[in-house]
Amino acid sequence: MKSVVIAKPGELVIEERALPEPAAGEVRIKIAYASICGSDVHIWHGHNPFARYPRVIGHEFFGVIEAAGPGVEASRVGERVAVDPVVSCGHCYPCSVGRPNVCSELQVIGVHRDGGFSDYAVVPARNAYVVPPSIPDKLASLIEPFTIAANICAFLKPVPDDVALIFGAGPMGLTAIQALKGVFNVRNVIVADRLPERLTMAQENGADTVLDNSEIPLAAQLEGVKPTLIIDAACHPAILAEAVALASPAARIGLLGFSGEPCTVTQQSLTSKELSLFTSRLNSHRFPQVIEWMEKRLIQPEKLVTHYLPLSEVEAAMTLFEKDPRSCCKVVLKVS
Repeated sequence: MKSVVIAKPGELVIEERALPEPAAGEVRIKIAYASICGSDVHIWHGHNPFARYPRVIGHEFFGVIEAAGPGVEASRVGERVAVDPVVSCGHCYPCSVGRPNVCSELQVIGVHRDGGFSDYAVVPARNAYVVPPSIPDKLASLIEPFTIAANICAFLKPVPDDVALIFGAGPMGLTAIQALKGVFNVRNVIVADRLPERLTMAQENGADTVLDNSEIPLAAQLEGVKPTLIIDAACHPAILAEAVALASPAARIGLLGFSGEPCTVTQQSLTSKELSLFTSRLNSHRFPQVIEWMEKRLIQPEKLVTHYLPLSEVEAAMTLFEKDPRSCCKVVLKVS
């Protein structure tokens, strides 16, 4: 089988590898589609502190179960499935309180163990979620990115009367827009970005107001409007302090970023408004929730996809995703 391997930082190759055999509790999936995430690019360039090399990348993927390991019902063979990349131990403190995404022994498929940019992948059977017929093959790999929005929304608990502000109209920001509008019926969603093309995408995905913050500060453009819910989907360390300054008293702020750079926020700026600050990593068993959203057409994943390319053109696809944010949003790789 062919697999996309980051042999070491900066070195992407397509290798011929032996077909993997599923161990106890695992299934082997014939991959049909996989989509590119920024973290895949970060692993390629050596900027992901969690990655181990060499690594088959890809944590957003969909396919059909082709083989079942010992302890897995043989009837699962033939199921169309999307894969949750979060592999947890099930017995540590985070797992015991329903937070497997920060498991003490966390492994992420495509980061710590081999992922889905491959003809076949072996994963724990419990991580393979059945995809109903109403969700087409070519969109099923997008279940995973929407679980990121589902996870932060579980903390923020949006309500229709919220005034929501989203920093960043990249893929994470767009999934958050769709969740706030389509699932939680938030009536006022404001999106800030520095690229006009991204702001157009934000409007197409449901944003009520878009603001270009490349030159004019958001405080001047908001004209006294105080957001009650803020999501940082741009992940720059300067954003937290700005979000705190802009937020309404009693607002909730959600962070999705992984920057290692420090940011400065005073205790006074937080406690004077009694702000709630939430962080979110990956997802905590959100696949069934997002599958239901897609089934009910509460979200439209097709609005995120700008390009379909074959797996053989993965390096060009990754470069496009990284270098052309004006015209490129989600790139989906056709594997088989």
